[in-house]
Amino acid sequence: MHKKDLGLAVLIIIVGAVVYLRNPLFLSPINLGNTANLIGLFGLFAIGQGFVIMTGGIDLSVGSMIALLGVIFVDMVGKFGVPWPVAILVVIAIGTLLGLAHGILITKLRMQPFVVTLCGLLIYRGVARGYTGEATAGFPFGAHYPALEWLTIGRSFGVPHSFYAMIIIGMVCWFVLHRSVFGRHLQAVGKNEDAARYSGIRTGFVITAAYVICAVLTAVAAVYFAMFTRSVQPSSHGNFYELYAIAAAVLGGFSLRGGEGSIIGVVLGAVLLQELQNLVNLLGIPSSLNFAVMGAVILSGVLADQQFNRYRAKRRAANAIRVLNRKGSTPRQAPATTDEIG
Repeated sequence: MHKKDLGLAVLIIIVGAVVYLRNPLFLSPINLGNTANLIGLFGLFAIGQGFVIMTGGIDLSVGSMIALLGVIFVDMVGKFGVPWPVAILVVIAIGTLLGLAHGILITKLRMQPFVVTLCGLLIYRGVARGYTGEATAGFPFGAHYPALEWLTIGRSFGVPHSFYAMIIIGMVCWFVLHRSVFGRHLQAVGKNEDAARYSGIRTGFVITAAYVICAVLTAVAAVYFAMFTRSVQPSSHGNFYELYAIAAAVLGGFSLRGGEGSIIGVVLGAVLLQELQNLVNLLGIPSSLNFAVMGAVILSGVLADQQFNRYRAKRRAANAIRVLNRKGSTPRQAPATTDEIG
């Protein structure tokens, strides 16, 4: 666990204590269960965003992707009667293709990630709205899918299954990012893509894989969100969700310059964001200020990251100067003179 992760965990505890003192309902089982459900839902695709940010890129399309894939999933299961396991596989396959398209445009055609994913944001939202004719996609009245509902919106021991899903996926992604060769390559590409390429790393493959991972996790989140809301309004479903993902990743220690980040950190970042949202609700702060809170959180995270990097750079420079001074002060044997030789 990194120092940043420990600091974030302490901040979560402090904020939670302050909210509890102001409103004891914060620790009620109902509130904790609902908050844990939201943490799981947003944490799923925030982990995927972390992989993209690790490469020095960004994915602005995840909110629109959740809307598009949610519409497709609801229609396949509710309207066309497709078995839900098949529908989930189709949604994940579509997400994989979308992530692959992002990666190819960025690595092969050398387009900026911001431009590619911003276009995706507009295209996916437009396709979802056009496909439904601005109508809301939903399940038939009275329709029940016991196994699917248990898997997505069910609870075990009072804990939502979405939270379990985030923990399981987080554990797998932690191993991939921090204990695998691919993870080391991902960090190397984020630090310096050119240096990574000259050292023999297939940078194009690594970057494309990061966008595919992000899109796949977004597809999984789309299924959970569709079952959570039971309907998908394509014009508003998933709006600004990409900001939640970016904020969670930045708070969790992922540097927007790439090359740094922690899966534990992004999960803690998702926890802190939902805790802040809970604070807004429990303390009676107008919900219209939600985005102001989120913007302040992102700004604070970026500023803290910059200050930390500057401090670390100064410390490295001071250590280097100290080492050079120590070497320079080491007494050297003076060369022998002709008299001494004689």
